Amino acid sequence: MGGLIRLAVFGFVILTVIFVIWSLAARRAERRRLGEEWEIEGLAGEKETYVREGLAVYERSLRRRLIFGVYLVPLAVIGTIVYVVNYM
Repeated sequence: MGGLIRLAVFGFVILTVIFVIWSLAARRAERRRLGEEWEIEGLAGEKETYVREGLAVYERSLRRRLIFGVYLVPLAVIGTIVYVVNYM
């Protein structure tokens, strides 16, 4: 039982690190994309305001929420493996 708890704790820590890195990289890529879009299209207003508003929209987007799959996919795979090994 102790091994399972240790695996769960280390797994959660590793998945959290992956989540944070992936989340920051996705946000940085979105910021870069918005800045390039503002420059290419020659939009009116300040660039920083446009980027800030675009990031606010990004925070509520489905793409942002899909990053939580970092937690869900491994849990589903491990659960499936445990079920198949023990009950089939």
